[in-house]
Amino acid sequence: MGAVQEVRFGYSFTEYDSLTQVRASGREVDISPKDAREICIVIKDMPIARAKNFLEDVIAKKQAVPFRRYKKEVPHQASQFKFHSGGYPKKAAREILKVIMNLEANAEFKGMDAEKMVIVHAAALRGTKVKRYIPRAFGRSSPKFNTLVHIEMVGKEAL
Repeated sequence: MGAVQEVRFGYSFTEYDSLTQVRASGREVDISPKDAREICIVIKDMPIARAKNFLEDVIAKKQAVPFRRYKKEVPHQASQFKFHSGGYPKKAAREILKVIMNLEANAEFKGMDAEKMVIVHAAALRGTKVKRYIPRAFGRSSPKFNTLVHIEMVGKEAL
């Protein structure tokens, strides 16, 4: 067997200042990349407390996430964002909420005020593709691929 290689992940956010900003990430998370992208667009530039409340409302199906890019065959949902198509991606909201709580804990560890934190960067990037195949009749097989997601967040104290 070969040696196990250590995987190091970077961030897509390049203007990071370690004195005034804090960051957190969730790597290789098994959620929908399309749902994660739509949630990250909504919570960017939100205060942490408001983003947490929004995600808890999505999980409870009280508030819909607007689907702006991936909106084909998506039903209409009432939303505060005044957009016609939307949904309640509960699994993605739960995982992104974990990353936000990690961001809040990292801010407190650095001595920053977590109540004044604003999310300045939220991104969902496609990660590893888990490849499986389902056997079919006559010696054929059908692919069943699962794309994992990287979630990145950077927060900054609001003035």
